[in-house]
Amino acid sequence: MTAAALPRKGLSLPGASRYAIFFVLVAVYLAGLAVSPAFAEPNYIFNILRQIAPVGIAAIGVTLVMILGGVDLSVGAVISLTAVLAATLMGGDPANIAPAILVACATGLGIGLLNGIIVAFSRVSPFILTLGMGVAVIGLTQMFTGGTAKGIVAPGFREFFNFRIGGLMPVLALALLLLACVGLFIEKATTFGRQLFLVGTNRATAILSGLPVRGVTIAAYALSGLFGALAGIALLARSGVSSTVAGQGLEFQVLAAVVLGGTTFVGGRGGIAGTVAGTLVLVIAFNLVNIGGLPYQMQLVVMGSIIILASALYGRISERVG
Repeated sequence: MTAAALPRKGLSLPGASRYAIFFVLVAVYLAGLAVSPAFAEPNYIFNILRQIAPVGIAAIGVTLVMILGGVDLSVGAVISLTAVLAATLMGGDPANIAPAILVACATGLGIGLLNGIIVAFSRVSPFILTLGMGVAVIGLTQMFTGGTAKGIVAPGFREFFNFRIGGLMPVLALALLLLACVGLFIEKATTFGRQLFLVGTNRATAILSGLPVRGVTIAAYALSGLFGALAGIALLARSGVSSTVAGQGLEFQVLAAVVLGGTTFVGGRGGIAGTVAGTLVLVIAFNLVNIGGLPYQMQLVVMGSIIILASALYGRISERVG
């Protein structure tokens, strides 16, 4: 076969497509530098990490589910419920901080576990199931709160998470990075992580190979619920105020970050590192439109357009280098 007859694949770099989102991140960051010198300041970068912590933390759990070939649309509702629940249980008393966090985490874990069990033992679509679960959780949150803000954040809770280590890095930003490392460890260094990719790549083959597909499915959704609860706690720490709609719409930002990071709905590909990069692309884009002084409605249009363009660029790079 002559060289001319060989298929053209652009840049022949095996597996390089997984790094496409990082090229996109660099491009968006350079655009930020061109617009504002603030993007060169460490304090500003750490503020960005603090700002995106709730979405980034939730996206870690959703990434695990989507590698499996599923999806979790209930994460926004879980964020709202666990934030309100934690604030209510704190009741303004520092002694209640640890129990409040534990109960909130157990609640998110329980919702995720229920999602996983239903997905594993029924033929219901994960999209429809988690959408319905999200609606139900929103209803429970409204019933619990009466539709108004409830609970008092304990003194010291918000101060701890917003404390800057070395005068630079907020604890909340560090928490995001540490949880991303936990997600990477699960993905790269555990049998469970490898099983996620195997099930996501070909569920039927995984079943025939004797993999515990149902157990893996349940565990993935349970982790998504847990990370959703941690995101709710992070949101409460960032804002200091509980709200019944605190997580409303965040599920779409979470999904955008995960998909932008290269984890597709078909399963079997992607990962936590790409999700973190995708999350950063989103928050930098949002900061760019804020710097432009655009009204909120236009900010949504511009940010959505940036997401589309970034996704198209990612796909183009993947096509050329994959």
